[in-house]
Amino acid sequence: MKNFPFIFALAVVAGWPAFTRAEVADGVQAVVHGQAISFSEVQDYSRPAVEALRRQYVSQPDVLEQKLHETVSDSLNQLVERQLILHSFEAEGYQLPEGVVDDLVQERIRERYGDRLTLIKTLQAQGLTFEQFRKQVREQYIESALRNQKVQREIILSPYKVQSYYLAHQDKFKLDDQVKLRMIVLTKASADDKSTAALALEIQAQIKGGAKFTEMASIYSQGSQQHQEGDWGWVERSVLRKELADTAFTLAPGQVSEVIDTIDTVYLMLVEDRKPSQARPLKEVRADIEKTLLTQQQATLQKQWMDGLKKKTFVRYFQ
Repeated sequence: MKNFPFIFALAVVAGWPAFTRAEVADGVQAVVHGQAISFSEVQDYSRPAVEALRRQYVSQPDVLEQKLHETVSDSLNQLVERQLILHSFEAEGYQLPEGVVDDLVQERIRERYGDRLTLIKTLQAQGLTFEQFRKQVREQYIESALRNQKVQREIILSPYKVQSYYLAHQDKFKLDDQVKLRMIVLTKASADDKSTAALALEIQAQIKGGAKFTEMASIYSQGSQQHQEGDWGWVERSVLRKELADTAFTLAPGQVSEVIDTIDTVYLMLVEDRKPSQARPLKEVRADIEKTLLTQQQATLQKQWMDGLKKKTFVRYFQ
């Protein structure tokens, strides 16, 4: 008996049946080891993505046409890969017991439909039978399990690979210049409100006279950081609106800005410290790097596996 994740038992393999006249009449897009992939199968598989694209690019017909072409082509390739995997599953002597398929079907019903009656009504609306649904569940599980066995479980990320990627992509992890910022935020009653700017000037005068910026922020600021004494922490230029960033990044540590009067708000800023541009430390980005490397290696192993299956399996595409 072969060791396959949890539930697969050894079986004698029978060949895939030849595709039917109905499938040919529907329009065959590809044949994988005698199993036809029809035009309607590709349509059904790509329908959710196609509907999302039509909503997203409703006002961009040229872009929509290109995206639809790419999506349908990708859907066909994914269906071809599924058939390659299913053929490999059979050829390698695996079998998924019918009882296990029944359990998978019941789990799918509970998770997505709630009960069997709702499932049947949904399938009828889609023009599908229960047996077709059951077949989809079986094939999806086999595909997922075999991909996991052949691709994901072979990947080991060494600390050396992570470190090398980090050193080779320093620009990717670069932080822009930062300032440690406090702000007093005063909201105008209207666009022609002059009293708010006048209040800001009074607050500025008190600060120049020795009042602490933190105390003034706690008393007067109407911003969300009022109860943190106006503390914004370390911020990059991109976090601030342009008129604030242009001022903040010219201030020296410990310097208070002039009154910044915008159309709806008046600001006073204190820069407590500055940091020059630098790369984020490895410990902060390790998880992101590992995710990137994992995706890259999975893609490489996936391609190698699929290329190998195509060499051993008859695949023919039809335009």
